[in-house]
Amino acid sequence: MNESIPVNPFKHAILAGRVQIGLWANLCNPIATEVTAGAGFDWLLIDAEHAPNDVTTVIGQLHAMTGGTAVAVLRPPWNDTVVIKRYLDIGVQNLLIPYIQNADEAAAAVAATRYPPAGVRGVASIHRANQYARDKRYFSHANDNMCVLLQLETTEALNNLEAIAAVPGVDGLFIGPSDLAASMGHLGNISHPEVRQAIASAIVRIHQSGKAAGILAPLEADARHWLDLGATFVAVGSDLNLLARHTEQLAARFKQPR
Repeated sequence: MNESIPVNPFKHAILAGRVQIGLWANLCNPIATEVTAGAGFDWLLIDAEHAPNDVTTVIGQLHAMTGGTAVAVLRPPWNDTVVIKRYLDIGVQNLLIPYIQNADEAAAAVAATRYPPAGVRGVASIHRANQYARDKRYFSHANDNMCVLLQLETTEALNNLEAIAAVPGVDGLFIGPSDLAASMGHLGNISHPEVRQAIASAIVRIHQSGKAAGILAPLEADARHWLDLGATFVAVGSDLNLLARHTEQLAARFKQPR
């Protein structure tokens, strides 16, 4: 590739098999995101599915991440072409698209990130992603720099794993432990042996399919176990959980009876 053309460092890292450690960003606040983006993580997941983010709050967090160690991965609320287009136009290159069930849905997700004729992304002549029309090469390199990660969250999705992985343009598959547990009849219990076995099997199958495997694993022992099995991009916690648990622990140390 011509070195003068910008590249997506996260995409190149996972395709090369280099482990990328991340953190979930649920606080929807640019200062919180600025703090965590400089903490040493490789990526931050800005969540617009289960956190009250929208395009306006996300763009502020993208600004806040400038100069940090972490790149942004954005989870939109759904596999929606219009919603995805809006995030791409503000400069998002890495997408984690939720609730992909089959190859057709995977193909639709990829198409939403590509300009025609490779896809269906709408074309705007000036936006943040092309540096407000200052990047004259944007249209020539935009498609190649998109990183599409698809979230597998049900037994149906796992049954279709190889077909989903085979869709051109899919860079990685991400296991959603909580929804997977629910679909298996173990709502709220991601540690159930059946759920753990399904996750372990899925990570191995993703790796065998030639794609990067990812997962959210807030328990260190789990994260290390999934990494040992071949997971490439792993989120090891969330800003919201860190804030909630550590403030509780701090308060408890001073409020407990003496």
